[in-house]
Amino acid sequence: MDTSHSVEVVGSSTQTVRCADDQRLLDAFLRNGVYLPNSCNQGTCGTCKVKVLCGTVDAPPPSDTVLSPEEQTNGFVLACQSTPRSDTRIEVPLDAASGPGHLLRDVAGIVSGIESVADDTVTVTVDLDQPLEYSAGQYVEFTVPGTDEVRQYSMANPPGDGGSLEFHIRRVDGGLATDRWIFDSLEHGHSIAIRGPWGDFVHDPDHDGPIILLGGGTGLAPLKAIALQALELDSAREVHLYHGVRTRGDLYDVDFWQSLAARHPGMRYTPCLSREDGFGRRGYVGDVLVEDFDSLRGYSAYLCGPPAMVDAGVKACKRRRMAGRLIRREKYTPVAAAVPA
Repeated sequence: MDTSHSVEVVGSSTQTVRCADDQRLLDAFLRNGVYLPNSCNQGTCGTCKVKVLCGTVDAPPPSDTVLSPEEQTNGFVLACQSTPRSDTRIEVPLDAASGPGHLLRDVAGIVSGIESVADDTVTVTVDLDQPLEYSAGQYVEFTVPGTDEVRQYSMANPPGDGGSLEFHIRRVDGGLATDRWIFDSLEHGHSIAIRGPWGDFVHDPDHDGPIILLGGGTGLAPLKAIALQALELDSAREVHLYHGVRTRGDLYDVDFWQSLAARHPGMRYTPCLSREDGFGRRGYVGDVLVEDFDSLRGYSAYLCGPPAMVDAGVKACKRRRMAGRLIRREKYTPVAAAVPA
């Protein structure tokens, strides 16, 4: 028996997709080539909001900070959290067609490498059973074995043949995916169920000016992919990476970045330690950035890491006159804090 529903998507064009009873609208859209802006996929950012014109969807109540009471009254829901209960007609933003546009897919991966690189941080390399198309900066979901839970991890390598992916993963105390799986029992040769790609935090190939990269902790991962992609397109590109951690023991990939800077005259690598002296710079990445630049006019920026770091970094960029439209950001939000109110 067919338990799917017809979803008519109205925006800059009109398309129809099938969506199962237990399938989120965003999942159905991306699998069928209907791009919709998306970021957290947890119901906390509001990026994927759409308007229900007719029909019925099951949508958990979002926080008023994500969808205002007025928007909720007017039929807006979050596509990443909503499932159809009848044939529906959904209105998406007129500019929703612009974005990475890669088809969402399920792929199987085999762990081909796992290495401890810093205190409570590992790099995991996964070989896929079939290539995955994605843009530098995007992420995938790992299904935690024995559960229906997923966890999100950004690719640290730029798109190439798509056959192998690199991830940077930091242990979370009591974490379902880290403490109880990746840091506990994951080994070379183990299989991982992967779904992706997700997200619109991606490298913009149309902006050819200098780049600022601000990363906190394992927020370095997508920035590594973006830097490598930018330098592949223009080896002389001016790229400034500021990597913020608490102590020297939290820092990783130092040799890689120093080697990259040695090979590319426009590449600058600045490690920033907030709680320790003796290596790199002392302070938060946003503060160090402000110290280094009088003006950032003409620059673009990519920021990834904890929400407080990202917010402070955005303010730092704007303080130095960077255009807001050239600032891209990705916040790493703990799963426990991502449950809609």
